[in-house]
Amino acid sequence: MKILLLHADHFRFHVTGETAISKGLEPLAESDRTGAMEQVLVCMIAVEKGDGEDPGAMAQKALVVIRDQCAQIRETRLMLYPYAHLSGNLESPRAAVAVLDGLTTLCRQDPAFSEVGRAPFGWYKGFDIQVKGHPLSEAVRSLEPGAGSGPAESSALKNESRKKSTWIILTPAGEEFPAESFNYAQHRGLEQFYRYETAGSRLSEEPPPHIRLMQEHELVDYEPGSDAGNFRWYPKGYLIKKLLEDQVSEQLHKLGAMRVETPIMYDRNHPALSKYLDKFPARQYQLQSDKGSYFLRFAACFGQYLMKRDMNISYRHLPLRLYELTHYSFRREQSGELTGLKRLRAFTMPDMHTLCRDIEQAVGEFLTHVDLSLTWAADLHYQSEIGLRAVADFYHANRDYAVQVARKAGRPILLELWERRYFYFVTKFEINVVDSQGKSSALSTVQIDVENPKDFGITFVGPDGQDHTPLMLHTSLSGSIDRNLYAILEQQAIGMTKGSRGSFPFWLAPTQVRLIPIKPEEHTDFCLELASRIAARVDVDERGESLNRRIRAAEKEWVPLIVVVGRDEMDSGQLPIRVREDKSNRTFSVDDLNAFIRERMVGKVTAPLSLPQRLSLRPIFRG
Repeated sequence: MKILLLHADHFRFHVTGETAISKGLEPLAESDRTGAMEQVLVCMIAVEKGDGEDPGAMAQKALVVIRDQCAQIRETRLMLYPYAHLSGNLESPRAAVAVLDGLTTLCRQDPAFSEVGRAPFGWYKGFDIQVKGHPLSEAVRSLEPGAGSGPAESSALKNESRKKSTWIILTPAGEEFPAESFNYAQHRGLEQFYRYETAGSRLSEEPPPHIRLMQEHELVDYEPGSDAGNFRWYPKGYLIKKLLEDQVSEQLHKLGAMRVETPIMYDRNHPALSKYLDKFPARQYQLQSDKGSYFLRFAACFGQYLMKRDMNISYRHLPLRLYELTHYSFRREQSGELTGLKRLRAFTMPDMHTLCRDIEQAVGEFLTHVDLSLTWAADLHYQSEIGLRAVADFYHANRDYAVQVARKAGRPILLELWERRYFYFVTKFEINVVDSQGKSSALSTVQIDVENPKDFGITFVGPDGQDHTPLMLHTSLSGSIDRNLYAILEQQAIGMTKGSRGSFPFWLAPTQVRLIPIKPEEHTDFCLELASRIAARVDVDERGESLNRRIRAAEKEWVPLIVVVGRDEMDSGQLPIRVREDKSNRTFSVDDLNAFIRERMVGKVTAPLSLPQRLSLRPIFRG
């Protein structure tokens, strides 16, 4: 099947006459001879040979593609238009009609679409279309017939839908309350988290505000030339992403983790990997190479498992930590769940796996990773809610670790207890953020795995000289790097609705200090020399615009420190600083300013500007 997807201001068609094909089909009602829609995604479809062998499966595949596109362009109105000119290898008319009828029914039943139009098949038609001019307004997709709309669900995905849970609020004092009856008066975020976990939908009814913010700030954007859920990162966004990557890598290095790198694709028929695929709740991208069947990794687990299996490990080496920053992990998330940076199909994630001797060592390591995860959340200045999930038997046998998690968090946490073990882990810690739409997303995670070391043949030599099977922790100290930017922007959007000013954590701000010469022709050279003496990312707005417009531009970019420089500043060496975080105005010498900056950079990585220092030399990335 070929589909041409066109986002249009308007689309109109009218039947001009019969064809040889239309004479063999059902008569056409007069009301179906014309159609018109405004603000619509037009899907011009050619049904090809083989598509009709399983019309329902092909219709389902097409639905997924169309939903993807509608989600990206935020459109709910749809026109399905048979268009044979896209292919020279067409299916028989009746088989093509079966596919199109099935697709029409699926679309009209799908709540993602508010209105679905359909042009008749097999008739000569004329049409008039006004296509929009944005980057996602035109796309072509090619679908191959096959079994269903994707790979079969893993047992883990099925378990996820079948698991039975008891929900509890656990306080730092160790008290337990049924989550449904807990008094959330002082913990509204926790209440939102609980409600979402038990009854919420991952689907977004409208675009969350972080999408607008990431585009306005020229950080990251949709990539129309790729699969949905894959993004392009502009220089400022890439700088933030790189700083996050370097900071988490530095933290893991200090912990003693050994950094490695492993492949991004693996053999589906590898005996250990094929079993693991069925245990992990993620949908995979699949591909063929020569005669082999492969999948793109959805985490760094496989490579590290196989590496550990081949290592010679003693109990003296434990806990043993391997770490990889997976610049490319892939999960074939469902199209309706893809919303900006919240849920992607290709993402970056620090993935650490730690071998532990026994449950005592594993719990101790678990709590260390919890500490680091909480520090990470504090460094990014986002409000978070803590989730702890556990098999009931494990929780009751080791309850003190859970109380320690609540104490470290310093507030009540949401505890989910399972009646039995549905997954490969017995407990899981999460840091979650609740966004502007009341939906939660997990960032930092720590799990205690009791199954995969045995399945992959990972062993260590104990004090008795015999081989033993370790426990293994799965830890992502930050969670998806991409999702961290989502969390920052969403929480800033929430604050802005309450009257606060949007801002980045100082260490992540693409520009930390903006120098604005009052008279560019007279003061720019001094500003450039001054910038070289300031220990931060400093740029100079010497564009030929009014002073007020340049100040407003710096504020719109959330620049933390703004310095207006004129003759007085050149003569005195005293710099008037507008401080965004507290809306104050201060006067600093260069030395005082550098001391002020150093206080905010303690323990943080840094990097140079990602754009030209002079704003007049910067291109505009979003037209």
